Amino acid sequence: MNIGIIGLPQTGKKTLFELLVGAGSVPVQTDVRKAIRGVADVMDPRFDRLIEMYSPKKKAQARIDIVLPSKIEEGSVSEGDIFRDLADVEVFCHVVRAFEDDAVYHVSGSLDPVRDVDYVNTEFILHDLVFLEKRLERLEKDLSKVKSESGERERDFLRELKKVLDEERPLRRVDIAPKDEKIIRSYPLLSRREMIVVLNVGDEDVADTQRVTEMSQRYAPAGIRIVAVAARLESEIASLETEDEREEFMTEMGVQDTALHRLAGQCVDALGLISFFTVSSDEVRQWFVRKGANAVEAAGKIHSDLARGFIRAEVIKYEDLVEIGSEEKVKAAGKLAVKGKDYIVNDGDTLYIRFNV
Repeated sequence: MNIGIIGLPQTGKKTLFELLVGAGSVPVQTDVRKAIRGVADVMDPRFDRLIEMYSPKKKAQARIDIVLPSKIEEGSVSEGDIFRDLADVEVFCHVVRAFEDDAVYHVSGSLDPVRDVDYVNTEFILHDLVFLEKRLERLEKDLSKVKSESGERERDFLRELKKVLDEERPLRRVDIAPKDEKIIRSYPLLSRREMIVVLNVGDEDVADTQRVTEMSQRYAPAGIRIVAVAARLESEIASLETEDEREEFMTEMGVQDTALHRLAGQCVDALGLISFFTVSSDEVRQWFVRKGANAVEAAGKIHSDLARGFIRAEVIKYEDLVEIGSEEKVKAAGKLAVKGKDYIVNDGDTLYIRFNV
């Protein structure tokens, strides 16, 4: 999973980035024009519980690749300057300033989260419009010389997408048929990507849910999710030495969950993903797969050979494994299921793939 952290200057983007990947893991960046990249483990209590049960030699949580591109300035998105850093991004986390601090200037002169969200959304739509207009111009030129059924189909489809953008609506809520998906798969259409707005709130607003509720309702038609994070406060929490200290401080300040946990959950849900696990005394590993994926697709996530030579999947529900206590006891209780290639994987399944290549 790849996410991009974007936002206007002085919103707390880098603070959030350091929270997600760990401040000590952030490389020293001397060129502000270059993106910063990092990796964060997804926090999942089920994975931790499986580690306790198996005490494996190796463990591998699902991970998130995170990119913090160069700063957004007027025209940098709509003109495409920033896209070179965002080509692989599946989810944008747009950090919006929602905290008061006279010591930190605001690029627009005043605090207005709605204005800032709308600005970046408009930039994304303009970027996509510019791209489609150029592509349509090229198609029209080519079709005037040589008629092409595929070219005409692409032109007609892009015209439909342009109508959506002309109405100032993002493309992420447009239902696109598989045959049309192939047409635009490689296109750098930013408004198609999932968007999560991260309201960077002040310490005193951690427990206030009203703004999140109001903005969630406002931006639901655009497919935008809203989550509040007190980045500075969470940085203080992260700097504490022991887990007990962190938990005590979080309770005292009303922080119920960490930014990483909440954002990861939102990203996973936005992309329509679920987790499954492979477990043994050698390794416990967490994998992502799309909701509705069958056993063969899940096998392919582990290794292409497992999908190619798939015979069956041995499935144990996470709840059964934890409640009953071990694989042996699960089998004795008749709770291990043997499934074929059409089995739809459920969130939390532990899978053992039988295959022959």
